[in-house]
Amino acid sequence: MAIVVAAFMWIILLFMFNTETAPEPVAVDPALSAVIAKEWPTSGKAIYEANCAGCHGAAGQGGVGPKLAANTAITGDHALVVTRILKGKAPMPAFGIENGGKLKDNEVYAVANYVLNSWGNKSEDLVTPATLAEGAGKVSPEVIRVRSRFVPEEIKLPEIFLVTFVMLLLTYGIIGLYSHWAEGAELRPGIHKVRSTPMTITAMIAAMAGVILFSVLFVREILTSIAGMNAATPVAPQVTAEGFYAAMVVLLIALVLGLYKKYFMDGEVVVEDASGEFPW
Repeated sequence: MAIVVAAFMWIILLFMFNTETAPEPVAVDPALSAVIAKEWPTSGKAIYEANCAGCHGAAGQGGVGPKLAANTAITGDHALVVTRILKGKAPMPAFGIENGGKLKDNEVYAVANYVLNSWGNKSEDLVTPATLAEGAGKVSPEVIRVRSRFVPEEIKLPEIFLVTFVMLLLTYGIIGLYSHWAEGAELRPGIHKVRSTPMTITAMIAAMAGVILFSVLFVREILTSIAGMNAATPVAPQVTAEGFYAAMVVLLIALVLGLYKKYFMDGEVVVEDASGEFPW
């Protein structure tokens, strides 16, 4: 029952999360697209030099802000570039006029196209509301990247509460299933001898080998992440891989302990009456 309730709540959580991360519709104005195509080579450069060069460098070489020159990551995600300029992200302020900034829509697109077509960057198409609208039904690469963190920015307190409650329900349900499997539906007083079989011995060896394997992979991933963070060009850690290896170690250790209790450890059920020191 706990597992069924957890699955139901997980479905609710997925609907909430998808609503949070659904792309906003993009209004398409043909006149604005025409203005962008005409203005970006000149006004885009001027806007960049006045507002962006101080942090990203006059030639996009980076500084306080990240490097933009020869950056294939931004040329592959037009929506991310426009969104960053419009809404900002600490420490970068929002420049869109509707978000408290000073740039009109045509100026936002002008500087975005300038960045995407300068210093070694080359965008196949100009960024306009029309091109963003074409990709509005796709999951943004920014959303995919942020999901690899432990707590994505899109997940708010209600989602965190639901995830925690779902995990508690799942844990409770799994413990109940294990108890029924390992001890039976009804406890019988007395000593219970167990005997392992070749199959259970093989399963135990495989589970222990899995613990060793994933422990080695986890340590190697941690060392790779440390080396990447200390490199001349920092490399982001693979948090998803680290979490997966750590989870597999924990689950396999739990499997080893479960197999040991079920097939390698004798059990005893003790009964006390109401007059005993511990009346259970």
